[in-house]
Amino acid sequence: MILAGIIIAGIAALWLAAAAWLVYEQKITFRQAVLHAPLALIWRVDAHALRDIKAPSSVIYVVSHQSRLDPALMLGLLPDDTLHILDEYSANAAWLDPWRSLARTIAFNPEHLFISRRLVRVLRGGGKLCVYMPADVAPETRGFRLYRAVARIALRAEAKVVPIYVAGARDLPFSLLPRDATRRRLLPSLTVRALAPATIAELVARNDPQPGTSSGALYGRMTEVSRTEIHKEAA
Repeated sequence: MILAGIIIAGIAALWLAAAAWLVYEQKITFRQAVLHAPLALIWRVDAHALRDIKAPSSVIYVVSHQSRLDPALMLGLLPDDTLHILDEYSANAAWLDPWRSLARTIAFNPEHLFISRRLVRVLRGGGKLCVYMPADVAPETRGFRLYRAVARIALRAEAKVVPIYVAGARDLPFSLLPRDATRRRLLPSLTVRALAPATIAELVARNDPQPGTSSGALYGRMTEVSRTEIHKEAA
């Protein structure tokens, strides 16, 4: 009994020490760090890109949703005043309950897309949103309408967008991509990539997306973050 107590106390001490280090390293809250610590250790998560991004108020974090683990990672790493718009599974999965308690969340209804006016008000008030985009969507498909909705909200609110991609997540056992599209591995290392905040208007002017479309510009930006090995961009 004494030995078991010592082992448990040692594990708890290591857990708290890891959480304290994450608070300092990632600039997240202690509650976030406590829940993120086991994920960071198991999958060797490198999230320096998010720490280095100086996201302004009125921002939409746009995540390439590749695995069931992505919402847990983002809830633990993004600012705790971010409103996360989750898919039906993530909004109801019991194992995600502890992570959902870290920030405000709402369920995404694919038939109604977004309550645009409400989200525009959140952003105009200096709020932050996190949206999870299907990783295998292509232009001219039904799923691409989510890009149109997010681009429209960003334009109306004059908000900036921060694209996020978790390299390695597509290979997890609980990947959302088809089995023939990835090589499943139990413990791949994960690297969170992010690019500098930019408005949709800036992306349209900077890139060469589908001619003249804001959704094409957003899609191009998401493609860019999925391909780059750079943790951050120069402002």
